[in-house]
Amino acid sequence: MKVVGFIETFVFLLSLSACLKLSFAVSTPCALRPSPYGSVCVCNVTYCDYLDPMSPVGVDGFVLTSSSKMGLRFSSKLGQYSDKTVVVKDYAEQNEIIQEPMVVLLNRGNRIEKLESRASKRKVTIKVERKTKYQKIVGFGGAFTGAVSHILEGLPHELQDAVYQSLYSKKGIGFTMMRMPIGGCDFDLEPWAYNELPEDDTNLSNFTQLHYLDEKKIKQIERLKSVANIQNIKILAAAWSPPKWMKTRKSWNGLSFLKKNYYQTWADYHLKFLELMEAKNMPIWAITTGNEPLNGVFGWVFVHFMSLGWTPSSQAKWLADNLGPTIRNSKFKDVKIFSNDDQRYTFPFWFKAMNESRKESINYLDGLAMHWYWDEYFGPSLIDEAHELMPDKLIFNTESCIGDKPLQTHGPELGSWERAEKYAHSYLEDLQHSFNGYIDWNLILNEQGGPSYVDNFVDSPVIVNVTSGQEIYKQPIHYVIGHFSKFIPEGSIRIEAERSNINIVTAAFERPDGTISCVFFNSAQVEVVVTLADSIRGNIEITIPPKSLHTIEYN
Repeated sequence: MKVVGFIETFVFLLSLSACLKLSFAVSTPCALRPSPYGSVCVCNVTYCDYLDPMSPVGVDGFVLTSSSKMGLRFSSKLGQYSDKTVVVKDYAEQNEIIQEPMVVLLNRGNRIEKLESRASKRKVTIKVERKTKYQKIVGFGGAFTGAVSHILEGLPHELQDAVYQSLYSKKGIGFTMMRMPIGGCDFDLEPWAYNELPEDDTNLSNFTQLHYLDEKKIKQIERLKSVANIQNIKILAAAWSPPKWMKTRKSWNGLSFLKKNYYQTWADYHLKFLELMEAKNMPIWAITTGNEPLNGVFGWVFVHFMSLGWTPSSQAKWLADNLGPTIRNSKFKDVKIFSNDDQRYTFPFWFKAMNESRKESINYLDGLAMHWYWDEYFGPSLIDEAHELMPDKLIFNTESCIGDKPLQTHGPELGSWERAEKYAHSYLEDLQHSFNGYIDWNLILNEQGGPSYVDNFVDSPVIVNVTSGQEIYKQPIHYVIGHFSKFIPEGSIRIEAERSNINIVTAAFERPDGTISCVFFNSAQVEVVVTLADSIRGNIEITIPPKSLHTIEYN
């Protein structure tokens, strides 16, 4: 009996060991490579890093996932809340890289950066109160532009699939949303729109099938869905410009508005796109009233790509009399309509002015769309005002990228943690101020930060080496976004997470399965001891390294 008992116990322990080993072994670690601004994770046709979903083990379990400036990329560990203390070791410690006892010196190109050591720690408490609940999360994603489609087309199928899985699969960062231009945008090889010819054609007689560029995108998205094993992607579509003949200035850009006699034609144009996309089994979840309307009002001075100018009053009229009724009286009545799709500084002024001009216009809106480009200069109180004015509307960030400002590098900074930190701050700030989702700009770009027909080169979370066609580089930005998109699924509800001081920025969420996801960010140059005080689970102390982002999931 004792022998049998020993054998049973041995088999049980062996099985348990295998299970525990599997929970880590199924994840493929980052192939970290030094780069001019830090380090990137390299994927090729045979290897790419992934992190399979892991669940907390037992009522008391947790999963902690960490990324850092020094090289952690989705470094995960299972643990028990009852352990009370956890120490996250940075990349150098995990890999037994010798460090000076007081400082860590990082050689970043031509500059030396200093991170203070564990000698000086700060302390912060995060109080998570589950009973206090706020907005529901819809999802996260990026934009599938003409540039993205063009780059993908030139890659080996294995590398295309690595991109798809990295972005949209559950073992990637779990995107569920996508922004798609209606016609062309600045990240295309040239400007274009549907029904450019014949001109003055109010019947849109030449808009009977999708453009070959959109046909190509659809095939790529179908492949993406298959490879990433994602059934549905919420697509938000937005137009940059109508065909030139509809505009007061017959040009793709510049000071230009929609001619009033084409108001209904422009609404029909959107309806045609919805019909043709559905016919290809690629339904549209939402549309916006147009990308960055102020580019065609005063932004044309420095913006030289496709645009259409609107004022709040003219957009309110078009929405109330044309677009709103056209969509709501069609079979696509449930397609959501977002408005503004421009910078934070337009909030809430834009919607107040629309409401004053045509009160019924606001009733057609399901959501408010915003871009992040001047958020550093305009505080989130503007969002709070808009939310108070229209508490029933969804709020989304629908475009973000970096490298667009005069004093910034126009294009990628490979390995830049500083740029990733801007994303961390933006996501956390927006989520703390009623945002329901966040859609980044181009899913991928080339080494130059394009292609863009106006050379509007910027950075992207994933950079493709199109010169060799054999590698992609996952930037720190990619992992920072993933700390939200991967661990905060659709249907999650933000709950109260109050910090004791400014050393940590945080947000917490109750997921549909009842588990809690808490994201916390240390932007300081020193180690921080975080006491996570949950209203049900109690306290756990987590020591985190300098310049690091973490997501903890627990029951």
